[in-house]
Amino acid sequence: MVRTPLTPWERRRGERFGALLREARGERSMVEVAAAAGVSAETLRKIETGRAPTPAFFTVAALAGALGLSLDVLVAACAQDAEERDALSA
Repeated sequence: MVRTPLTPWERRRGERFGALLREARGERSMVEVAAAAGVSAETLRKIETGRAPTPAFFTVAALAGALGLSLDVLVAACAQDAEERDALSA
């Protein structure tokens, strides 16, 4: 399966999402948070660094639960990114 290349906006959104997760993780280790979410530390590392800018919904939901984040908070962050994208394309 060939994936279409991500747009610059999609890459920035992934980087911001990763930064949000890093901030929420705080002093906890990647290994600890990844284990609590049921994902590999490498998956979390890729998401946090923006190398996996479009993680699966269930991965996002599991990480949100492990970090005590509401999915509403994540949706709001993505909505803000979408507003920025729309402003740039106008």
